[in-house]
Amino acid sequence: MKSIRDIYKIGKGPSSSHTMGPEKAAMLCRSRYPRADRFKVTLYGSLAKTGKGHGTDTVLRDTFAPVPTEVVFCTDDTIPLPHPNTLDLAAYENGVCLGAMRVMSIGGGDIRVEGDKTVEPPEVYPEKSFAEIAAYCKRHRLRISDYVEAYEGKEIWDFLFRVWTVMGDSIRDGLTCTGILPGGLNVERKAQMLYNQRHIDERPETRESRIVCAYAFAVSEQNAAQGTIVTAPTCGACSTLPAVLKYMQEEKRLDDDRILRALAVAGIVGNIVKTNASISGAECGCQAEIGTACSMAAAALAELFEMGIDQIEYAAEVALEHHLGLTCDPIGGLVQIPCIERNAVAAMRAINAVRIANFLTATRKISFDMVVETMYQTGKDLNHIYRETAEGGLAKLYR
Repeated sequence: MKSIRDIYKIGKGPSSSHTMGPEKAAMLCRSRYPRADRFKVTLYGSLAKTGKGHGTDTVLRDTFAPVPTEVVFCTDDTIPLPHPNTLDLAAYENGVCLGAMRVMSIGGGDIRVEGDKTVEPPEVYPEKSFAEIAAYCKRHRLRISDYVEAYEGKEIWDFLFRVWTVMGDSIRDGLTCTGILPGGLNVERKAQMLYNQRHIDERPETRESRIVCAYAFAVSEQNAAQGTIVTAPTCGACSTLPAVLKYMQEEKRLDDDRILRALAVAGIVGNIVKTNASISGAECGCQAEIGTACSMAAAALAELFEMGIDQIEYAAEVALEHHLGLTCDPIGGLVQIPCIERNAVAAMRAINAVRIANFLTATRKISFDMVVETMYQTGKDLNHIYRETAEGGLAKLYR
């Protein structure tokens, strides 16, 4: 597996696959053809169908600027594609094509260039499944967070501290903002409202839900407004993990070192899904994004509470299993409805998954690796209209 640094990317929203990935592709193309006086980018699949809402064309033109760039949205479903997020980039000088490249934006801001593996980050971990990692950790009497340090080096903690700092900034900034999110849906920011308005008969469990949701809304609204966030594992699913960790840190008065170890475990869980399945909504529906985010959050909380490896696995498995089949149907191609609320619901579900794991781990029948494989197969079976095309579900019925 690759470094968990590839799970946590600091950047601007609203979409890791539709903005971060294409931006990276454009930067690569520009570096390869510095003499170009014109670029042309053709978007296919989900990039073509929801690229306008995500701002893909704007990101591409901004990245290639000041060189003129033509962006073509090709929505022809009959064209065979290596990935639902495929784009072709071509560079020209005086009307002559200098070269072209086909790129797949595979989720989480990562790209794959057809016929060229040199742009892919190196492998860091020899183990590729939770079963292999658990066996290694048990054999060497390590926690998963120790396993991360063993392969990534002590410098990983500085990286994760930066990640946690940005996550905290996103929560704080989101709580200070009000108004309408850009994009034309007239979605009102609700994070501050949730944070400040106590329930008339607020019990501890009611407060927990309210504050966790406020934190999740805060980060997701920052993402929708193209603010700076951390992918966890994507932009569209960026707020589930920081919401639960921020709440628990405050509630239990935990120091940052505990949080960083929780982030390390969450990163491994996200990495397993990314390696063996997908974190791309365009490839496998929202189960791949918010399902993975919920699983990461559950595993992080289990580590935070110093639960055993089997309990961590069960918490992650429960969280992902009960998102199986979740569709990706963003209204208007925007990362707003249902994405923002969905992060908050997933955050609460992650907390519940840990509570179930605390009692029932010894009775479990399903492994985390099995549910990851199931998620991938389920995603492949989903009708394409439910895989980030904005052609089905809420995106079709909303008026």
